[in-house]
Amino acid sequence: MNYSIVVPVFNRPDEVDELLESLCSQTLKDFEVVIVEDGSKKPCKDVCDKYADILDLHYYYKDNSGPGQSRNYGVERAKGEYVIILDSDVVLPEGYIEATEKELTANGQRPIAAWGGPDASHPSFTPVQKAISYSMTSFFTTGGIRGGKKKLDKFYPRSFNMGIRRDVYLQLGGFSKMRFGEDIDFSYRMVEAGYQPLLFPDAWVWHKRRTDFRKFFRQVYNSGIARINLEKRHPGTMKLVHLLPMVFTVGVIGLILVSAIGRALMHYVDHDQFYWMCFAPWLPILLYSLIILIDSTIQNKSLKVGLLSIPAAFTQLMGYGCGFIEAWWKRCVQGKDEFQAFEKTFYQ
Repeated sequence: MNYSIVVPVFNRPDEVDELLESLCSQTLKDFEVVIVEDGSKKPCKDVCDKYADILDLHYYYKDNSGPGQSRNYGVERAKGEYVIILDSDVVLPEGYIEATEKELTANGQRPIAAWGGPDASHPSFTPVQKAISYSMTSFFTTGGIRGGKKKLDKFYPRSFNMGIRRDVYLQLGGFSKMRFGEDIDFSYRMVEAGYQPLLFPDAWVWHKRRTDFRKFFRQVYNSGIARINLEKRHPGTMKLVHLLPMVFTVGVIGLILVSAIGRALMHYVDHDQFYWMCFAPWLPILLYSLIILIDSTIQNKSLKVGLLSIPAAFTQLMGYGCGFIEAWWKRCVQGKDEFQAFEKTFYQ
C-alpha cells in the first residue's frame, strides 16, 4: 500500500459522496481511503458503505476536535508509506494519483518528504463558487501566492491538497490544535525541521470552497487572524504580500471616508470647492473593480462570474484585512497570547 488518503469530515455527507466517486475513477488504484467523522450530526457512514466494496475504505467516528486533530487520528490508523491529506470539499480528476506517482518517481534517488498541489474550479460549480475560486487564485487578489508554478522559491502545502511521508508526519507530531492556519503551521514546521515541500502542479484538485459570501467572509477573516498567530509562532514568516489585504482594507475605508466628508462639506460649506472629494476617491475602487471584471470574465468565459468576482475579491481582501487588524491589535498591541486573544480559534 503506497498511499493513504485521509479526509476529516464534519456534516458533509454529500461532499464525501462526490469525493469518493472521483476516487473510484482513479487510473492508479494503489491507495486506501481513511474517512474520519469528526463528531458530525449528519454522518456520512451510509455514503461510505456505498463504496466499501469498490474502495479500500476505512471509516472512523470520533468526538469533535477539529480537522487537524482528526487528520492526526486518521494518519495514526493509516498503513500507507505516503499520506495524502484532502478536504472533504474537493473532487479529484482521474489522473490525480498517477500524477502524484510520476512526480515522486521523477526525482530518482532523491526522496521527497512532502508536497502539495494547486486547485481549480470545476465547470459544474455555481457562479458564486467560481467567483470565490477566482478570488482565491487570482494574481489581482494576492491569491496567486497560493502557488501553481514550480518557480516559487518555497512552497507551503495547504490541507485541501497535501502529501507527506507518513514517518515524517508522525515525527513532526502532525497538526497542532490551532483552529485556523493549522495547515500553514504544519508546513512551516516541515521546513524548520529541514524538509522542503515541493509543488506538484499536475496533482491538482477541483475545490468547491464556500457557497456564499457570508461563509467566505468568515473563512478569510479567520485566515487574517491566523496570519498574526503564525508570525508569533514562526517569527520572520510574514512577508510583504501578507500585509497587502490590510493595506487594501485601510485604503478602501479611507477612500470611502474621504468621499463621505466631501459630501458633508458640499452640503454645509461650498458646493464646488469640495466636489472632487465626493467623487475622486471612488475612481481607484472602480478601476480595480473593472480589472477584476475583465480578467475574471475572460478566465471563466462568463460575464456573470466576472460580475460576482468583484464582491468576491473585496470580500477576500477586506475580510482577511479585518481579521489581520483585529489580531494585530490584540496580539501585538495588547500583548495577549493566542488563547486569551481568540479563545474560539483553538480546539480543547
